[in-house]
Amino acid sequence: MSHDQVRVARALLSVSDKTGLVDFARALHARGIELVSTGGTHRALSEAGLPVREVADLTGFPEMMDGRVKTLHPAVHGGLLAIRDNPEHQAALAAHGIGAIDLLVVNLYPFEATIAAGKSYDDCVENIDIGGPAMIRAAAKNHGDVAVVTDVSDYATVLAALEAGNGALSTNLRRGLAQKAYARTAAYDAAIANWLSRHVEAEGPAPFRAVGGSLGQGLRYGENPHQIAAFYRTPGTPRAGVATARQLQGKELSFNNFNDTDAAYECVAEFDPARTAAVAIIKHANPCGVAEGASLLEAYERALSCDPTSAFGGIVALNRPLDAEAARKIVEIFTEVIIAPDASEEARAIVGAKKNLRLLLAGGLPDPREAGETVRTLSGGLLIQGRDNAVVDDMPLNVVTKRQPSEAEYADLRFAYRVAKHVKSNAIVYARDGATVGIGAGQMSRVDSSRIAAWKAQEGADRLGLPESLAKGAVVASDAFFPFADGLMAAAEAGATAVIQPGGSMRDAEVIAAADAAGLAMVFTGFRHFRH
Repeated sequence: MSHDQVRVARALLSVSDKTGLVDFARALHARGIELVSTGGTHRALSEAGLPVREVADLTGFPEMMDGRVKTLHPAVHGGLLAIRDNPEHQAALAAHGIGAIDLLVVNLYPFEATIAAGKSYDDCVENIDIGGPAMIRAAAKNHGDVAVVTDVSDYATVLAALEAGNGALSTNLRRGLAQKAYARTAAYDAAIANWLSRHVEAEGPAPFRAVGGSLGQGLRYGENPHQIAAFYRTPGTPRAGVATARQLQGKELSFNNFNDTDAAYECVAEFDPARTAAVAIIKHANPCGVAEGASLLEAYERALSCDPTSAFGGIVALNRPLDAEAARKIVEIFTEVIIAPDASEEARAIVGAKKNLRLLLAGGLPDPREAGETVRTLSGGLLIQGRDNAVVDDMPLNVVTKRQPSEAEYADLRFAYRVAKHVKSNAIVYARDGATVGIGAGQMSRVDSSRIAAWKAQEGADRLGLPESLAKGAVVASDAFFPFADGLMAAAEAGATAVIQPGGSMRDAEVIAAADAAGLAMVFTGFRHFRH
């Protein structure tokens, strides 16, 4: 046995998830490893015919307070924390009759699953594990002498290492298991802290914030091939979308696929499926076409016509279950991902002919009004904010011009503002008859976004052989106020007839006067939709 190998003589097992437990414990016993256990784990091992001691035999105390107190005792923590080559530690073990514990196997009470299931407050509290994290942290701290297993998926790894090491585990393995153990307890405590934050009335931001998650899947790379990446699931009630979706077929999702598909599904969720079919086509997290329709096919064709060049290799999101009619049309061009609440069997078969095309079924739509948070990293910290859950249907549309919008214009103004919420700032969206006809995104100048959107609308008219730009008679939405009248005038020159914007500029009066001079109708919402 090399210097870095530590032989395992005694193991303490205390698990909530008993998947693979008996087989794992049986393999440990076959190696001559003494088994110690608690509560339900002890019963499971005893019923399997394995010789196993109860923790109560070590501590001299029975489990009490409905199992809240059972392992919080020096007989357990001394056995986990004693440094094997420290004479003082060894003398303390001997003086108090404490046996060393070389392997700890613990997985925690299912707190994350309990909150995800929407259980009561008291049920959630009872599923906060205390003894488990304490033992895990103790064993992980003493990983120079102790191995700690917190994940069922590591059972096979540990058994293989014991076989290769003739009953001993290497320093590298113990260190890796310790790192995983601390990450697990950190994510667990983050879930508890964030859940509690939803039940506390507090003024101002919390002084400490925790972020944690479990590995959903490793990714080949990040935005670029030289960047390492992975997708992690956060605990709690999942928001319908990429994280909840079943992938029926196609290549694994890339980092960019995750990001773009999330953007696409959040955008299309703005459209109530009980009211209309809707389709959003996204490229690089920006809509390149969004439309409503009497059917998904109609909505897709109208969304595609906004910018078919950009739609090539894009993400298609639908607010209703994918049907065969829409599926046949969508697969006509190269598409990276289709995401929908569900899909008919015929639609699944049609998409199935395109082996690399990913089909994701999310099981529902996210609620655009739902509260929540978004997290972004920056150098040395995190930026956390509430989700933009403002919905145009809930906003007062304040007419500030002499001309009132027509009913048709009102409908298109609301449509355009729904889309503008999901376009990167500075955002300008032209729309008519429930479809985008030009989108300008992410420009440093709002005037440039206006010009790009108008150019896209003219390009669309040219493709269709129309004499006038598709912006002629359209409405225009701006995600933030026009700081000067020039951006508004660019829209007017393109042929827009009505405008929706937050308002709030020092020069609102100047912008309103320009709108009146051009004969435009304009409404203020009072809500900005910056998206960076």
